Amino acid sequence: MRGVDHQRGHLGGYVDPEAMVPPDHPLRQIRPLVNAALERLSPDFDQLYSLTGRPSIPPEQLLRALLLQAFFTVRSERQLMEQLAYNILFRWFVGLSIEAPVWDATVFTKNRDRLLEGDIAHGFLRAILADPQVKRRLSTEHFSVDGTLIEAWASMKSFRPKDGSGEPPGPGRNGERDFHGETRSNETHASSTDPDARLYKKAEGQAAKLCHMGHVLIENRHGLVIEATTTLATGTAEREAAVAMIGTIPGQHRITVGFDKAYDTQDFVAEMRSLDVTPHVTQNDTGRRSAIDGRTTRHWGYQVSLLVRKRIEEVFGWTKTIGGQRKTRYRGTPRVGWMFTLSAAAYDLIRLPKLLGAAV
Repeated sequence: MRGVDHQRGHLGGYVDPEAMVPPDHPLRQIRPLVNAALERLSPDFDQLYSLTGRPSIPPEQLLRALLLQAFFTVRSERQLMEQLAYNILFRWFVGLSIEAPVWDATVFTKNRDRLLEGDIAHGFLRAILADPQVKRRLSTEHFSVDGTLIEAWASMKSFRPKDGSGEPPGPGRNGERDFHGETRSNETHASSTDPDARLYKKAEGQAAKLCHMGHVLIENRHGLVIEATTTLATGTAEREAAVAMIGTIPGQHRITVGFDKAYDTQDFVAEMRSLDVTPHVTQNDTGRRSAIDGRTTRHWGYQVSLLVRKRIEEVFGWTKTIGGQRKTRYRGTPRVGWMFTLSAAAYDLIRLPKLLGAAV
């Protein structure tokens, strides 16, 4: 049964929470945007919960708490519950009164998994962008796409042969294991901790790690994330995810999309043009012929698109250093992707107050 999102006007009936939060605190501007997005998601929440039974954690409060975890780089749900127990700012943002008991960390994670089933993270991101004051500031013609690696919550010791062969780790809590002379690949090995993790590296000279791959689509006017997804880490994942995300852009008009060198292949460029997309792909002409020729590069907009495309690295920088996505704490691509998408939504919320204020 869906819990009710009671918003208490006073903490304990004596203290006004508004008086406890500084007037210029950034969360004051973010909270109305979050509440408006949650109101749009209310029909989706109703479909996830039964009309009878014991009330669960209200999904609105659960999502607000998860956003705080991203905003303030809280390492775990257990630490988040500890913060909610004594941090008045956190209680005010989530909507808990001062006397309300804090949820158990295990109960919190079980309720979070219910939102995973309904793909609420993507719905929340779309609800933020559907705000009228946000929607009219988004570009509808120029976009950029890129991917990044998310280190998996699994050690290299867990990457073992699929047929069960190989020496087990040494005795003890963190026993040693000798990898010398052993050829390991994703075809013959898999992680026993996270089977969805893949051994991968994006460039020569870098260490191969067990990881997932996150992908982001931004609009070029303000660099806001409009779509995010997570896939297995493979050599074609970036291009396949780009096709899927670009397909979600509304409208039938021609658009431009900026890409880096990893997308410079004949098949991908041809597929983009078949979708009425002008591919502004960085030319990869080192020892090969680029799929992008002078028909595209001669235009001034091509150079602008390549310049603006670099802003997508700001998204990856924030989600990894602040949003906690450099090394995920979750296992399995669905959970990793859900949190990556929510972190991308948190990035938009951090950016929006200043953008909306500057436009007034």
